[in-house]
Amino acid sequence: MQAGFAMLEAGSVRQKNTNNILFKNIMDASIGAICFWLLGYSFAYGNGRYEYDNPGNDNTFIGSGNWALRNFNNDDQYHLWFFQWTFAGAAATIVSGSVAERCRLEGYFVYTIVLTTFIYPIVVHWFWSGTGWASAFYTNSEGERYLKENGVIDFAGSGVVHMTGGFAGLIGAIAIGPRKGWKEGIKGSSDLLKALGVAILWMGWYGFNGGSTLGAGAQGGSYINLASKVMVTTTIAAAVGAICCMIFSRLVLKHYDLSMILNGVLAGLVSITAPCSVVEPWAAMMIGILGSGVYIASSYGIKMLGVDDPLDAFPVHGCCGVWGVLSVGIFATRSNISRTYGYDNDAMISGNQFRNQFVAVLAIIAWVVGTCSIVFFPLRFAGLLRVSEEEEELGLDASEHGVELGSKKIGTYAGDAKSVGNVNKV
Repeated sequence: MQAGFAMLEAGSVRQKNTNNILFKNIMDASIGAICFWLLGYSFAYGNGRYEYDNPGNDNTFIGSGNWALRNFNNDDQYHLWFFQWTFAGAAATIVSGSVAERCRLEGYFVYTIVLTTFIYPIVVHWFWSGTGWASAFYTNSEGERYLKENGVIDFAGSGVVHMTGGFAGLIGAIAIGPRKGWKEGIKGSSDLLKALGVAILWMGWYGFNGGSTLGAGAQGGSYINLASKVMVTTTIAAAVGAICCMIFSRLVLKHYDLSMILNGVLAGLVSITAPCSVVEPWAAMMIGILGSGVYIASSYGIKMLGVDDPLDAFPVHGCCGVWGVLSVGIFATRSNISRTYGYDNDAMISGNQFRNQFVAVLAIIAWVVGTCSIVFFPLRFAGLLRVSEEEEELGLDASEHGVELGSKKIGTYAGDAKSVGNVNKV
């Protein structure tokens, strides 16, 4: 997944910023790994037990204990940290796309550390741990859930991962401001890289969605059967998302737009991530169709509001993430919920499940927007968020990384590069 994000982002920015965006993608994974190992996983899962068998101080808001994984007593639990780390890295990488081509590395380091250490793990705890208030796996000592009947269903992270990254990216984009000349249209460096990046992401999504069964050989092989169905629903939503965006681009833009269909694939994938295990294939098609519409509408909407999001990260991940979470309450079936989670009740018919999903959307938005505002706006006021106009014009590869352009070496600082000439067109 990280390789896919790296290629997509590198192809979407101008050549003078490709080194910078690739650097950030590698550091997302690296910083995220250390932060999630030391503290993040503990805030997310704590001791990794349910309320009735929890020796630590875990509560419904935050996990506590197992710092730096020191309480793992056997080797059959380490895969859980590894799998969850990949999600944490994905959430951070989404944000880098929203603030691409004008974010200082100092500001980037701060928001990545805070996001992977605290903001994202809290959302994970709420929805995926055994003690989180909205978790489908939470039960108190009486065997009841905080949100009746089934808690919130987000199988692989439309809300937990994509809404968190998307809304964090939105706040970052608002705080940092638009790129110079963005309204005239800024073309990326390589359509080839963008297409390859999305193709890699599509394949990686099977690991995210299918892998969220967390036990392919368990229950006499029933989990691998569930994973197989997840692969089918994931494929259908992604494919129909691309097709709908292709039709829109031909009818409205009067040409077949590659970037739009690539984001259509991602819109379908994000939309199906929450409901992939609890819906039928026909419902996956409807979710993908509506997800492409959500993407298109929100992409035009944020541009009208003056928000510059170079990779459309908020429309794809934030808005389609909202739709994915809500779609569970519309398209999930009683039999599929029973098969996946073991709960057999009338939550879908009564509207209870949609209520839970709606509460989840509001909670994630409130948490992420609030905490990210506390991170991004002080960075802006301290002058640590955005590079200078001169550095932006020059390109972050030159000003931040000392990249060589042609036969002339650009210094580490923008001031060292003034004599090289105008490199804005690179």
